[in-house]
Amino acid sequence: MAFRLSPHERGFYPLFTQAAQNIAAGADLLAELVAADPADRAAFATQVKDAEHAGDTLTHDIMIKLNSTFVTPFDREDIYRLASSLDDVMDKIEEAADRIVLYRLDTLPSGIAVQCRLLQRCAAATAEAMPRLEKLAQLKEYWINVNSIEEEADDVYRTLLADLLAPADASPPTAVLTVLKLKEVVEILEDAADAFETVANTVESIAVKES
Repeated sequence: MAFRLSPHERGFYPLFTQAAQNIAAGADLLAELVAADPADRAAFATQVKDAEHAGDTLTHDIMIKLNSTFVTPFDREDIYRLASSLDDVMDKIEEAADRIVLYRLDTLPSGIAVQCRLLQRCAAATAEAMPRLEKLAQLKEYWINVNSIEEEADDVYRTLLADLLAPADASPPTAVLTVLKLKEVVEILEDAADAFETVANTVESIAVKES
């Protein structure tokens, strides 16, 4: 049964909103990193890392509030799951940026840019949804949209793997290591898309419980 919340209890919502906005900023930076000249990518990776640190701080703030609030807006377990899944998204975005720079990758397959654009779409949808978290019944379009984008991301991921691991022209032995590095980046970006879907599915689960 629904119950009225005090203003203090609504303090979770701004934190979730800030976390989603931070993720959107991180996704935009990652897309810029991928589009940048290799020599300029380290600077973008540093900014993504800063966003990841900011996300960790917000997750920590949510956990502190969770442990100090007697009455929460929805189940404590669901607050924890939502905070953790948002944090997972930012971690994957930062991991992808880090690997691209760490592995000194030069030219990236165009599909990686497509993956990043799909992550930006997921991030924008999530950032738009979190401020409306109090009205869960109105968020059905959000989780349907993110699930649809994730399916697109799956298709891009499979195509990229096929292009990397079974190219039309045989790659020289010296290219094998580069292929493995690129494969890792592609898999991390796919994990980020999956993490966005987990956020959306968590919101859907909360909505079902609270309906």
